[in-house]
Amino acid sequence: MMKLLGALPEGFPIPIVVVQHRSKDSDKLLVQLLKDATPLNVSEVEDKDALLAGMVHIAPANYHVLIEAGHLSLTTEEPVRFSRPSIDVMFTSAADVYRSETIGIILTGANEDGASGLAHIVKRGGRGLIQDPKTAEIPIMPIAAIQAVPSAEVLPLTKLASRLLELSGENAKLAGRTAV
Repeated sequence: MMKLLGALPEGFPIPIVVVQHRSKDSDKLLVQLLKDATPLNVSEVEDKDALLAGMVHIAPANYHVLIEAGHLSLTTEEPVRFSRPSIDVMFTSAADVYRSETIGIILTGANEDGASGLAHIVKRGGRGLIQDPKTAEIPIMPIAAIQAVPSAEVLPLTKLASRLLELSGENAKLAGRTAV
């Protein structure tokens, strides 16, 4: 994730929402690590935060993040695939609101969370990008996503940022475009 975010330029034109599985008592170390790795603004999500272009919104430990029109909400509903926050929950909500303007990205991971949410994004007309499992530290999540969304683009980690930049440029007129 740090390589991907570190390759995006200051002023990146779309908001980014990051869901990473971590323990419920996790501190804010992830936010600080990402602040050190990218020129983008990085912030842990608080309930009803505005969804801002050029901002990396980090899901807090033990909360699901819901994407709503122009803002983010937090919920403590049951874990999904043993995870809270859940990638599927966030992806599904983003696709329901932003439809074809949504870009979902699946990176390395140890379970199948995100695969059905990415399928939902693509079903709603959005784009799916998946880290090539050969370049993933743990390939389970990318493999599950490829199986769920065979039409998604599969790219090595080193190529994901340039593809995201291309997609954001193609859709510069779509102010609501969201990468999640």
